[in-house]
Amino acid sequence: MACRKPRYQANETYVSAQQNQACTHTRFSCSYGDKGRAPSFEAPPRERPRQAHAPVVNRSSGTTPNLLAGSSLYRLQKEKRLLDAAAFGRVFKKAARSRDKWFTVLCRENDTDIARLGLAISKKNCRQATGRNRIKRIVRESFRQHQAELAGLDVVVINQPAATTAGNRQLFDSTAGHWRRCQQARDDEAGRKDTNG
Repeated sequence: MACRKPRYQANETYVSAQQNQACTHTRFSCSYGDKGRAPSFEAPPRERPRQAHAPVVNRSSGTTPNLLAGSSLYRLQKEKRLLDAAAFGRVFKKAARSRDKWFTVLCRENDTDIARLGLAISKKNCRQATGRNRIKRIVRESFRQHQAELAGLDVVVINQPAATTAGNRQLFDSTAGHWRRCQQARDDEAGRKDTNG
């Protein structure tokens, strides 16, 4: 009985040993390169068109209506802030006090014609950094808008626990009331000095 050959042998391709040895070369590029292939040039990287983000100036009036929110005009300048412990300590030592549910505000005259702000936003009363940063932004913005009314005062703002959950409008209204009381305290102090003097 003759045995059958497997079917796959009929489809096999036989390669000679010489041809197989000729193909056993590595695929590393040679030092002389491929002379038959034309050199390929890489295209330079594409550059996006640059957009100018400068505010648009109204030439007729000379104003800049489209100022960015990050502009220096919207920042509280360094000379309008309390920067060191000595400046804070001076206010804590002798100050008029204003307090409500959200803030405690201390103020004292600084013998200049500008208002200066110090922030004492404690982690004890507001655990999350994002909440403390929100309170600071609101107080700074409110102070910036009312700094002309507070001229000649050093002001320190301390947060209460309720400020953490209060809305932005509540905090703005609270600080506005404190600024009015600080202004009144300054005027009362000036009146007493005039009477005694």
